[in-house]
Amino acid sequence: MLGKLFYVLHVLGAVIWVGGMAFALLALRPALATLEPGPRLAVHDGALGRFFRIIWHVMPILLLTGYALLLGWYGGFVGAGWHIHAMHLAAIIMAAVFVGIVTGPWKDFRAALARGDQPAAAAALGRVRQLVSVNLVLGLLTTGVAAWGRFPG
Repeated sequence: MLGKLFYVLHVLGAVIWVGGMAFALLALRPALATLEPGPRLAVHDGALGRFFRIIWHVMPILLLTGYALLLGWYGGFVGAGWHIHAMHLAAIIMAAVFVGIVTGPWKDFRAALARGDQPAAAAALGRVRQLVSVNLVLGLLTTGVAAWGRFPG
């Protein structure tokens, strides 16, 4: 029963994180391209700020439920298939990239926005977009690996 709860939380966390990145890059960003820089940066500030706060909660839940499933279901790394090892590697990389985003270019974006430096804010936001793109690709590949590896044969 507890294993099922961990699995549901794990899948929901992945959906929120990967889906949120896909929405931000594929829907929100292009839609905001019609706005002037000031309002566009303000919307990015509000939307990404909320999203990043959510991911600060989702990421540890994903990692903890992943380890709980690894230890409880598979009996550790020895009993885990290749797809579990791949997901683990991707999770560590994605978590590191996320921490890099919020402590690097996102922090720079917020500071530039606070001092009214729109060009610097836009440049920092561009770096945020690049790193979120990296994480989106990793997240989509991880989702594919999880689905592929879930069924033997």
